[in-house]
Amino acid sequence: MKEYIVDNMKNKMRYHDLPGEDTPILFIHGLGCAGSFDYPEVAAQTDLINHRRILIDLLGSGFSDKPDNYLYTVKEHADYLYNFVQDLKLSKFIIFAHSLGGAIALELASKCGDNIESIILSEANLDKSSPGSSTYEFGSYEEEDFVNGAFDEIVNENSIENSMWTATLSIWSSTAASRISKSAVAGAEPSWREILYSLKCKRTFIFGEKSLPDHDQTELKKHNINIEVVKAAGHSMAWENPKGLAEAIKRGILYEL
Repeated sequence: MKEYIVDNMKNKMRYHDLPGEDTPILFIHGLGCAGSFDYPEVAAQTDLINHRRILIDLLGSGFSDKPDNYLYTVKEHADYLYNFVQDLKLSKFIIFAHSLGGAIALELASKCGDNIESIILSEANLDKSSPGSSTYEFGSYEEEDFVNGAFDEIVNENSIENSMWTATLSIWSSTAASRISKSAVAGAEPSWREILYSLKCKRTFIFGEKSLPDHDQTELKKHNINIEVVKAAGHSMAWENPKGLAEAIKRGILYEL
């Protein structure tokens, strides 16, 4: 694992950088997750093995630093990732992002312009969070109440039925989880959906078969966004069908505009 100094406070983001000759793929995980946990098996699949694969743990999650004085908004995550890809000298790269990581990816893509060869989103946040989602639930608490009680309760309540997610959620900074969730509830202007529609690169949106039907499957097609479906999987497709997800990512890389 490698580390990248994010700011003048010496906070460090940690990441895997797996070698490959083909266009680099930057993997951005969602709420309660970690690139180091979610994507090694996906990245190891035959379809992606020739790509350079960069698996990050966002600040506040996984093995990265978890400073309490960081604001953890979607935009701030995108800002340090922009500096990160610039320092890696990624002249062309692909972004893959899942769930709330999709909002970060879209903010990043809007800053990177022609450097983005393709953006591939799996069940990503395109609009501000609404009731029924984890981000809305987390973001609806007062930060102090969430940090000092609700976070641990959520981890304990999900530890049996959703043990993979709680394995990574439990090592998140509760402050980071609260603040990025509030950022997701607040949304952005322009919206992440509007950013996606405006991008000039290749654009793919992936659904898990178990998540369908979904209104966005039709809506996104209207905007010429390539749709892929991972069979035998729902929202947690990286764990449920890593081979199928890798195949869907590869189709997103190869499809022609």
